[in-house]
Amino acid sequence: MIALAVILAFVLVALCVGIRSRRGRSMDLEQWSVGGRGFGSVFVFLLMAGEIYTTFTFLGASGWAYGKGGPAFYILCYGSLAYVISYWLLPVIWSYAKQHQLLSQPDFFAAKYRSPALGVVVALVGVIAMVPYLVLQLQGLGVIVSVASYGHIGQHAAVVIGALVLAVYVTVSGIHGSAWTSVLKDGLILAVVVVLGIYLPVHYFGSVGAMFHAVDAAEPGLLTLHSTGMSPTWFVSTVVLSALGFYMWPHSFAASYSARNEQVFRRNAIFLPLYQLVLLFVLFVGFAAVLVVPGLKNGDLSLLTISLKAFPPWFVGVIGGAGVLTALVPGSLLLMTSATSLAKNVYRVARPASSDAQVRRLAKVLVPVLALVALFFAFNGGSTIVSLLLMGYGLVTQLFPALILSLGHRRRATVPGAVAGMAVGVAVVVAFTLAGTGLGDVAPWLPRPVQDLNTGLVALVANCAVLTVVSLLTGRAADGSSATDPAANASADPSADPSSDPSADADRLAGDPATG
Repeated sequence: MIALAVILAFVLVALCVGIRSRRGRSMDLEQWSVGGRGFGSVFVFLLMAGEIYTTFTFLGASGWAYGKGGPAFYILCYGSLAYVISYWLLPVIWSYAKQHQLLSQPDFFAAKYRSPALGVVVALVGVIAMVPYLVLQLQGLGVIVSVASYGHIGQHAAVVIGALVLAVYVTVSGIHGSAWTSVLKDGLILAVVVVLGIYLPVHYFGSVGAMFHAVDAAEPGLLTLHSTGMSPTWFVSTVVLSALGFYMWPHSFAASYSARNEQVFRRNAIFLPLYQLVLLFVLFVGFAAVLVVPGLKNGDLSLLTISLKAFPPWFVGVIGGAGVLTALVPGSLLLMTSATSLAKNVYRVARPASSDAQVRRLAKVLVPVLALVALFFAFNGGSTIVSLLLMGYGLVTQLFPALILSLGHRRRATVPGAVAGMAVGVAVVVAFTLAGTGLGDVAPWLPRPVQDLNTGLVALVANCAVLTVVSLLTGRAADGSSATDPAANASADPSADPSSDPSADADRLAGDPATG
């Protein structure tokens, strides 16, 4: 009961911090969803770092080290590559979003392509991808609380309580609740992960090096990439796919809007790769568990199982509390972003006469509705944590080509091309996922290295090919001016813009289909 009491204490503190963070603020949609664009380096750093330290990190990374061995090191690589990309990508996105007062990822695409319909497509792709990611957080939360409380709370009950806490403080405080809770979460998880990653190898093997020698002797080949399947080809393609998709997650994309200025991203791009190294300690825990608690059917339980064996109940409670927070912070961002996208970019396109207040109220109403949907899939899903995450990455990365081609002075893709590319990419990911197959099953005549490509990258290649062909075909028939960034036009010749009101321009670009 000591461990359970400690876990509940952390949950109550997180709930109180999340609710109180709204004090002194009028929660209009901009304040609720992007924090009034006033967050400095620390809050943006923590929100971006929240993408690293989720239940995927806590359970999935150690679970993959335990069950897959060497291939788990891809987790160390893709984040660092993504931060390098962010140095150039996020300032451009932030600047355009601030100029046009955008609130969501679909807003960005709708504005860049002057197509609210494209915004609807992006919103639906994003929500479809975020549901398995939210399910991942809830499933992880249920496992953590159930195991760390020594079974005093069942997994289903823990998932329901976690979803309730999420829905309450997201509805009340929006992104302010996520930001303040992330302060508590990152401090706690950093301490716990470093302690576990150093203590367990030293306690059981004498040192980290001795642990790797022992694992290699007991499980020859476990620490290397496989010759087929999770081969070097799979490793590289998965790192590339995950790095390209890192900021395509709608909640990460929209969180970048909350920054105070562009320099926030450049400073964070310098330090976040160092923060990524902390994941190494999580992998150490998984490798230590290979020999200390062998034979687990579910590798995702390796961190908690070895912790139960090595630590007293009060510290297991601290580990459980840290694990719960890794679910609450990203889960809250996922819920809020999904609700905002559906309310602003789907409902408002269908009902263009709706007011800002109506959209804000609908977004808050959708928070518990989406939490219920996630609960349904959490109770009926069977995938492992990393598998759920990889499927989500495969989906959101399909937005990347259309984004990149929209960032220049002259847009290089047409709306039909962008929509067709996304549709084909998502269809390929869904087909591979539902069939449970890889490229080698579909095309066994391909060279072995090619067969091992991550199917999400295969979908991305198909996406790019279709986008290019359709854009070339439709671009010739379109008015040449329609492929030019409207912001660039406005900047070059303000008198040519029929609307001199910046707010009206933002509405026209982002949400009003009558003028899109």
